[in-house]
Amino acid sequence: MDKIENQKHTIETLYYSISRMLERASYYGFRALVVLYMVGETLKMDRAEALTIYGWLIGSLVFSQIIGGLFGDLLIGNKKSIIIGGIIQAIGAFSLCIPSTTGLYLGLFLVVLGSGFFTPNIISNFGKSYLNKTKLLDSGFTVFYLAINLGSFLGILLIGYIGETYGYNIGFVLSGILMLISIIPILLSKEKNLDEIEKNQFSISKRIFNILIAFIVVGLFWGFYEISSIRTYDLQLQLSEISTLGIPNHLWQSINSIFILPISIIAIILWTYFYSSQFFKLMLGFIFGVVSFGILFFIPEVPTEQHTITYLISLLFLAISEIHIAPIIHSILTKYSNPKYLAILISLAFLPTRLISLIFGLFNDRLYDNPMLGLKIGIVGMIVVGIGLIGYVWWNKKTTYNTV
Repeated sequence: MDKIENQKHTIETLYYSISRMLERASYYGFRALVVLYMVGETLKMDRAEALTIYGWLIGSLVFSQIIGGLFGDLLIGNKKSIIIGGIIQAIGAFSLCIPSTTGLYLGLFLVVLGSGFFTPNIISNFGKSYLNKTKLLDSGFTVFYLAINLGSFLGILLIGYIGETYGYNIGFVLSGILMLISIIPILLSKEKNLDEIEKNQFSISKRIFNILIAFIVVGLFWGFYEISSIRTYDLQLQLSEISTLGIPNHLWQSINSIFILPISIIAIILWTYFYSSQFFKLMLGFIFGVVSFGILFFIPEVPTEQHTITYLISLLFLAISEIHIAPIIHSILTKYSNPKYLAILISLAFLPTRLISLIFGLFNDRLYDNPMLGLKIGIVGMIVVGIGLIGYVWWNKKTTYNTV
């Protein structure tokens, strides 16, 4: 590790993080209510139909973000795209208060469109604010990731509770208001002038190669994460029924997020003062992932109450793994891309993850029947990718040493 000197976070970090936290609170709060609203007394949809619409909602976000990235980088600018996206998303949340299928579809369309404009452009502008101090990129994006997790946790807790207690319309209105408030920090922030950014010192071939590796590696991580989570959720259901630790049922579903918060803070502090390469962090992420899944592997198919602590330790290592992966992909894209097209690149980063998830999803029926099989695939996959990253980190270090 190298000590980081003369590089500090700025007020823009706070502005963008608050904005993203409020936007995620709005979005995840809306998501917590929308299926319940569809099957409720107003629309009285069949549950299968509601879940199908919900699936289309999640899937279409990938394409709306590509549209938002194109508009931000090529047509209207990133900052305007964030503001327009926030307004559209807020109108979408308000539209859901119209008690009809027309209001539902209009609201969902606008939320997807608005989120597509907002997400890649705010990530892009946040990353560009660090381009003259790239050693702080990892720490900065971990601050951003902490804001995302705080927002999603608070949104589900607050909007979900208010919507179910006082009515779905109140929840949707609150979601829209939070979305509008999220625009205020963006209006206060200063957009980075590309002329002020130092030129990228890496060759085009190295930049492309590193970006491709990051795309593939992170896509595989979330794929292995998803198929292994079938076993994780299976254990969660069983342990929540027999555990004597007094953990409320709704917190069992948020334990991983609860672990993420303190680990993020530790990583932010550490990576603010000490630097190690992004690919070294990715390597550690896969190593911690192997440890997490390995611990789960030693819990029998039918656990006892004594296995609760073992399960929680596994989730702790999984949270450490996630912190070494999720923020770092955006750090790598920011460091090695052309900043003029960063929002487009960020919007495309969702594609490998989605594609790999779809491929793994073809085997879901078999994996649900045998959750241990998914866990075994996850362990083997994490080991293989981890070994590959160890080799790449070693090769990078060797070539850098020889160049010097």
